[in-house]
Order: sequence, then structure tokens, then C-alpha cells
Amino acid sequence: MTTQDVCVVVPTIRNHEFLRAYAENAREHGFDLDRLFVVLVTEDFCDTGTMEAMLDEEGLDGAVFDESDREAWFDEHGIAAYEHLIPAASHAQTSFGLLYLWAHDRFEYGVFLDDDTAPHDDVDFFGTHLDNLAYEGDLTAVESDEQWVNVLHETEDLYPRGYPYSAMDEDRTVSTERVENVVASQGLWTNVPDLDAVRILMDGDLQGQAQTRTTRADFGEDFVAGRGNYLTVCSMNLAFRREVVPAFYQFPMDDNPWDVGRFDDIWSGLLLKRAADVLGGRIYNGAPLCEHNKAPRSTFGDLANEVAGLELNEHVWKLVDRAGADADSYAGVARAVAAELRTGADDEWENADFLTYCGEYLDDWLDCLAELDADATRRATAVIAE
Repeated sequence: MTTQDVCVVVPTIRNHEFLRAYAENAREHGFDLDRLFVVLVTEDFCDTGTMEAMLDEEGLDGAVFDESDREAWFDEHGIAAYEHLIPAASHAQTSFGLLYLWAHDRFEYGVFLDDDTAPHDDVDFFGTHLDNLAYEGDLTAVESDEQWVNVLHETEDLYPRGYPYSAMDEDRTVSTERVENVVASQGLWTNVPDLDAVRILMDGDLQGQAQTRTTRADFGEDFVAGRGNYLTVCSMNLAFRREVVPAFYQFPMDDNPWDVGRFDDIWSGLLLKRAADVLGGRIYNGAPLCEHNKAPRSTFGDLANEVAGLELNEHVWKLVDRAGADADSYAGVARAVAAELRTGADDEWENADFLTYCGEYLDDWLDCLAELDADATRRATAVIAE
């Protein structure tokens, strides 16, 4: 009997139909769809019935959670006090998918997908991600004198969303390292690159995309970032192991008093990279590529969402980098980073108090996971008693 060990998390309010292409890709490449459970995270104004019908038609087991369903799920698991961890109307609602995964120990892996992506037909999308997570062997390693690795380093002068401006024009060193204990697999993107609004404006596009487009030729060998080096982690095409969930909270963007947005996956990636470095894990980058078909929207709208956090993004990785060196678990690193965020910000940084807020939420995240563990123990004990 097939073990259902992969939880696929999809935030969507626009285009749940994109999942059909991923299901077809799995069938074409012989990947067993019975391994997948899909968590669609949506809103009360969306047609959840149509989403559920789509899952049935594609032979995908799964569940749809709008805001009301999420509230009921929190109540059912005795964690209603932590509903605030999932921000309203934000891509960071992917954190709910992480909670769902954590609550069901059959899931060994998670996959994040965005609804404006599509797999390349000639590549086994899910199989490649899982192969990456199992990879042991030599792999290209990239590092720089700025402690940052540009995941688009083989393109011409493109820097992805979240890459600090102060770390640009870095001098890279490329070598080969023995790689094992891969804890996350980041697939990159053809067509529309994942850029921030400032860089999109500089590229001459007012519709939130980019004049410059990427093709397969822009991506060479798969790689890891050297230890002690950071990189942008984008959640549109990402697989990860269950063990990293405590250090992978998608930070509470958009729905906050400072209107900071667009850095949820970027800052969670910093936390994940720090924890992986401390604990001997690696983040695999490159394949499987997906096609990023970002819909046109105002670049200035994206800029308005990003500007409140731009200065913080120049500094937050340095706070993360000095926390958790002696930790022995992903939760331990996350707890140390939370303490640093609560106390380490410079008051002169724009919206510095938001980092304190993020530290408090990260502490709550860890407490919430502990409560979910306790709830699972209670349920198991009740079953045995029956």
C-alpha cells in the first residue's frame, strides 16, 4: 500500500486549476499521486466546492481551507490562541499548511507551490524534488565575499527578490563539495524572474513582471550555497523535510501594524539556512525548474507592499546569523533567532519594532507546534483507551 508522505501546500484565490498540470506531470512520469495530500489555503469569498471538485477529478486527495475552515481547525486541535500566526489576506498563510503537515506525522515531506506556476513537461517535478532531498554526492558549491549567494548568478545582472542591495557586486567563489543531509530543495524559474519591485522598475516594467525573461539556458549546474552564506528562498517551487518546520515559519507579512509585506518566504529562508548550517543540513538549488507565469499587476503596488521592509531586509540576516550556534535542533535555532529578533534591532532602522513583533510571533509558532504535539498525544491516548 502506498504511503501518503507528501503534503503539498497551495495558497490560492485566483487559479486553483493550475494544479491539473502538476497532476498530469506526475502521471506522465509515473509518480504515484497517492503519495500526495494537497492543502489548498484560500479565502471565504472563494468557491471551495469547485476546488474540491477539481481535486476529485484529478485523483488528488486533499482538503480546502478557507478562513472559516482554518478557524474551525484551530478550535478542533485546541490551539485557537494561536490563530494570529496566520495573517489575513497574505501569501504567508502558507504557514497554515505547515501546521497541517506537523499535525499529521505521516507526512515526511512538504511541497510549496504557487498558483502562477507550471511544471516543465519533460521533467518529473515531484520525483526530482524528492531525489534532491535524498541526494548524497558531490555538488557545485557557491559562496561570496558578501556572505550572500545569488540564486540567479548565472544570468546577466539579475538579483532576485529579497537579495540585499548592500550585498550586490559580490565576488563569487565556486567549488565542489560533498553534499548530504539535504533538508530543502529549491526549484528555480523560467519566464518571469522573481524580482522585487525596485528591480522590476529598473528593468523597465510597470506591470509587476520584468522585461528580462529567463530560459533554461540561464541555469547551469545545480548547487548549494556555502556554509555561512545566505540566499533567497522563494516558496513558489520548494520541497522540504518535515524536520525543518519549526525553523520555517513564514513570517507575518501584510496583516501587521507596519504594513510590511513580501518578505515572508525570504525571511523564513534566512532562518532555515541558519538552522541548516548549524545542524549540518543543506539547501539544494536548481532543478526542477518551473515556468513562472506571473500575472500583470501594478509594479508600484508591489513597491508599496515592499518598501516598509526594505531597510530591515538589509539587516535582518545579520541578526539571524549570530543566533543559535549551540542549538541541537531546528526548534532550538528558531528559539534563539526569536530572542535575537526581539532584542537585536537598531531603533534607527525604519520599522525596527516589526522585528520585535516577528520574534514574538516566532516564539508563538514554536509554542503552537508544541501544543499540536500535545494534542496528538491526547488523541493517541484516547484511541488506546477506547
